[in-house]
Amino acid sequence: MKYFADMYQTGFVAHAVGDANRSARVERPFHFVENNFLPGRTFVSWHDLNRQAIDWCRNTSDKTFKRALGMIPDEAYIIEKPHLIDLPPYRPPVYVAKHRVVDIEGYVHLDTNRYSVPEALIGKSLEVQKHWRKVIVYDKSRNVAEHDRILDKRDTRTTVPGHHVPIRRKKDARVPSKEEQLLVGNDAVLDAYVAELKKRSHGRGVVKLRRLLHLQRTYPGEPFLKAVRQALKYRLFDLSRLENIILDYTAGDFFDLS
Repeated sequence: MKYFADMYQTGFVAHAVGDANRSARVERPFHFVENNFLPGRTFVSWHDLNRQAIDWCRNTSDKTFKRALGMIPDEAYIIEKPHLIDLPPYRPPVYVAKHRVVDIEGYVHLDTNRYSVPEALIGKSLEVQKHWRKVIVYDKSRNVAEHDRILDKRDTRTTVPGHHVPIRRKKDARVPSKEEQLLVGNDAVLDAYVAELKKRSHGRGVVKLRRLLHLQRTYPGEPFLKAVRQALKYRLFDLSRLENIILDYTAGDFFDLS
């Protein structure tokens, strides 16, 4: 309070405990606001509340006769204006400073909410200034982030574009896998089976295609293709059952089990 008073070339004097006359000059305006400004109003945000309050002060309260003044506040201002002290050319901003360590996701925490900073600062201790409308983050003397302060929500996070570089994975979902390239191109039935198998798989179906390629390499070509043709005809895409069919054809074509 002393610093605030020095800034405006005034003095701050605390009233004595129990001094009803002085304390009433603080409490009475609250009663006036609560019973004249607030009733019947709705607000969509804290900023809306302040906008309406300023409008009410200028156009309603300051134009209403006050018994304590013996006049309207606007008239009192005209009389007092020649004696008022000019505001200083620069008014230091009013804020609360906190120190926060940037979490592993690249955010600093303030009043249950999270504000983003450049991800290069993860793990560093930064100064977080809580202004009325803004949250400004400093790394020593360097301004590294500035956000609109979240006033009406809890457990929310806000991210400035560019603070967190998205993880870029290679977009190769449309590029045939090595397994697919080795399977297709030699037999139309096998090509059709591979296409249907991919439709029933996640992503490019690499796991299933790898097993199908293993079956092709393990068993003779003719029984393998006959089994694939039968599996495609009956819409059978369980590779364990496909292998059983291959074994049946392999036994019948290559071994005399009689």
